[in-house]
Formats: sequence, structure tokens, C-alpha cells
Amino acid sequence: MRKWFVIVILAVSQFVMVLDSTVMNVSISTVAKDLDTTITGMQAAITFYTLTMAAFMLTGGKFGDLLGRARAFKIGSVIYGIGSLLTALSPNLPVLLFGWSLVEGLGAVLVIPAIAALAAVNYTGKARVTAFSILGAVTGLAAAVGPLIGGLVTTYLSWRYVFAAETVVMIGVLLVSGRIKDDERNRETRIDPLSVLLSAGGMALVVFGVLQSKTWGWLKPLNPPEIGDRTIAPLGVSPVAYLILFGVVVLWLFVIRQRALADSGRQPLLNVDLLRVGALRGGLSGFLVQYFAIAALFFVVPVYLQTMLGKDAMQTGLKILPLSAGLVVFSAIGSWLTAHRSTRFIARLGQVVMAAGILFTIGAIEPALRGWLFAIGMFVVGAGFGLLASQLGNANMSAVKESDTSEVGGLQGTFQNLGSSFGTAVVGSVFILLLGSGFTTSIEDAQSLSPSQKQQIIATVNDAGVPIISESEAIALVDQSGGSQEASAEVGRVYADSQIDALKQALFIVFVLTVLSLFLSRRLPDRVAAPTGTGNEARSN
Repeated sequence: MRKWFVIVILAVSQFVMVLDSTVMNVSISTVAKDLDTTITGMQAAITFYTLTMAAFMLTGGKFGDLLGRARAFKIGSVIYGIGSLLTALSPNLPVLLFGWSLVEGLGAVLVIPAIAALAAVNYTGKARVTAFSILGAVTGLAAAVGPLIGGLVTTYLSWRYVFAAETVVMIGVLLVSGRIKDDERNRETRIDPLSVLLSAGGMALVVFGVLQSKTWGWLKPLNPPEIGDRTIAPLGVSPVAYLILFGVVVLWLFVIRQRALADSGRQPLLNVDLLRVGALRGGLSGFLVQYFAIAALFFVVPVYLQTMLGKDAMQTGLKILPLSAGLVVFSAIGSWLTAHRSTRFIARLGQVVMAAGILFTIGAIEPALRGWLFAIGMFVVGAGFGLLASQLGNANMSAVKESDTSEVGGLQGTFQNLGSSFGTAVVGSVFILLLGSGFTTSIEDAQSLSPSQKQQIIATVNDAGVPIISESEAIALVDQSGGSQEASAEVGRVYADSQIDALKQALFIVFVLTVLSLFLSRRLPDRVAAPTGTGNEARSN
């Protein structure tokens, strides 16, 4: 058992890193109420948390080379623990954004690449395959049980206890981390500040643009920002389009900068030649889509269960529990299949299964939840996630030389968290935009509302946007504005129908992207890995 002690330490840390966001998702309504903010405020916090990790993950991997992976792991654990404590004590949204979205995120960018690199350093051969399968299973398990843990603690104690407990766990990890062996640090490693600025700035611009699309619109300006009396919408186009375009240009400049550094004999932040490795591209794209889908589901499904159906955090966690079962079972099945089927076959099977689960979930979403169909959908999504989790981490690390494992760990974390950022930002924003347009159209077609009532309601929507509230809260808003009982009932019904339609359409985007990911996975290894050794290949601890 001593040889597996290191992977236990790394797996516990990985569990905490992933648990963090899933706990927050299932507690969205409670946290928003506790901090006197809104669902869109929580969407921003969740998005910025994963964006911080995506934007600085490559830099975190480089710091691992410079400081030594084990030392970076320990420093990141300290920063992460401090961020968790700040989050637990947050009195309002700005402090939450600082403690959780920023400080915890910066700690994670040191810990996550180090986890992958240290697993590769401490294990070889068949033991390494097992180690990465364990990390993949733990990642999926944390994503799955996070809603249940968050629901249980939020309902019977407080969501704050989860983050306080994370601080305690990271202290425990630090106390035993001396057992982790590491290669000698590379004292010649250099970090290019301009590369850091370009990579972080480019991703921040793109994700922030997507996040703001729900308010400002994608192309047609909806409620663009104003400076004084001047509306910011150059040439009649939403600022979102310019932010995304500018972000893409900055990222392209980042790639050019990396090639220039490499050509001049200096160290790039990212060896862009790694992206020419087909197996690595396939694995990274798999991570991007996999976490896009999970983040999207874990944002809009709790919103549906809590805001539309009135479930509390515990009930929400129980509804998502079948995903945990599917994930645990099929992570183990995926690891077993590794000896019999190729990585490409298992990963593509996982993508097909996950897409089928999303369809089941869409079919279950109605004003009254179709419970059994929803449970099947969650289980099938978890099964697909488990199959993917059992393959992609080892596929990425096995695609490159051992000297590149730290850099690939950073890339893997970048794609994982970029997928999560886009999942929350894109699907959440599309959901809100579709809700607004569907609600406005339905109001215009409503027979029981007078023209003046329709005009007043639509004007309110255009000024403030459609809030994510329950049907009863929508009715109360009409009552408070002096509307008749008939008008209140009509608006409540229209709003509830618009919510369901918008939710289904937003989740269909996730289904389409999951299906398209089959084309991206064609570069994964198409051969069964030959067994190596007897499982005693772990390096001496």
C-alpha cells in the first residue's frame, strides 16, 4: 500500500479542486440569497473561478518547472486554503469573487498541473496508467458527489462549512506532502511576462464577452453599456462581438509570441509544437467538450430544480445523485476496458453515451419533472463522463515525453477550465437570452392581456431583462405593479412556459457540441495498450 500513498494525497487534492465548483452550483439559490445577490451574479462568480484557472494554468505549470512540482504543489495548497477560508467568511459577492474566484483559482493553477506531473514522476508503466485512472475517477466522482455534499451541508448547516472544511483538508495535505517525490527543478526555466499577459488577457476577453452576451446581446445591441449619455455599440454592433474578436486576436498574438521565443532560443510559455501531436489534440478537445457539457448541466439544471420547481439544495443533490452512480460504475468499467479496447473506442463510446444522456434529460424537463426519465438521463450522462474520465488524462500524458508532462498538465487544466467557463457562460447566457425573447413573444401573443399591459410588461423586460425567478415571483411582480389577477396568472403561465422552452433549447446546444466532439476525438490512439510490468513500477517513495 505504501507505493499508492502518493496517489492518495494527489487524489484528495484533485477531489477538493473539483468539488469546489460543483458544491457552489447546487447551492446557487441559497448563496445568492445569503450574499444578497442574483442568479446572474452567481453565474459570474462560477465563470470567473474557472476563468482564473484557465487563464493562468499554463503559467502555473511553468512555475512548477521553476520551483519544482512538489514545492509548487505545497505553495498552491497554502494559497488555495487561504482562498477557501475567505470564501467561507464572505459577507457579500465582492468578497466571494476575491476569495473564491481569484485567490482559490490562483492556488489551483499551481496545484492542478503539479498533480498531473507528480503522478507521472512517481509512477511508470502500468502503475502510471492505474494512477491516472484513479485521478480521472476521482475527478468525475467529485463532480458527481459535489451536488450531494453541497446539498446536504447547505440544507442542514451552511454552504460556508464546505469551504471551511476545504481549508482543513488542505492543511492535512500539506502535513503529509513530504512523502511526494519529485525530479530536480529546472533552474533555467524562465517565464515570459508578455506571454502571461497575452494568454490570460485573450482568454479573459473572450469569456467575459460571452458572459456579457446575456445583457449586451451577441451582435444586435440589447442593453449595451453607456458612458454619460453615449451608448457603447460601435457601428450598431454589440460590444460582445468586439470583445470576442479582440480576445481571439490577442490569443493569436500569444501563439506568434511563443513561436518567436522558440525560434530565438528562449523559453516559450507554451511549446505550441505540442499541439501538433494528434493524440494530445484529441485528448485536450475531449476535456474541453466534456467539461463544457458538465458545467452547463451543473448550472442550468440546479437553476431549473431550485428556481422553477422550488427544490432545496438537498433535494437538488438527490436528483443529481444518479449521475454519481453512473460515473463511479463506468469509470471502473472504462479502466477495465483499457486492456481490451483502444482509448479512441472507449472515449467515443463515452461521448455517444453522454449525448444520449443529455437527450434523456431534455425530454424529462417539463413544468412537472418527469422523475424517472430525469434519473435515467443523469445516470447515462454520468456513465459517459466516467468512460471519458478513465481515458483522457492518461492519453494526454502518454502522448508526450516525460519532460513535457508538466506543460501538458497545464494545458490539460487550461482546456478543462476553459470548457467549464464556456459551459457556464455560453449556456447560461443563451438560456437567459432565449428566456427573454421567448417571454416577449409569448406576451405579444397573449389574448387575455390588453395592449397597454403588453406594452408595460415588454418595456420592463427591455429595460431590465428577464430575471431568473419562480413562476410565483413573476406573478407577484405583476400584482405589485397593479396588474389584474387575470393578467398576473397569464404572465405567470407565459413565463413558466418560456423558462422550460429556453432551458431545453440551451441544453440542446450542449447535445450538439457533444456529438460534434466525435470528430475531434479521431486522433486518439486506436490501439489497445500492451500490458507492461506487473504493477510494481512505482518509483521508490
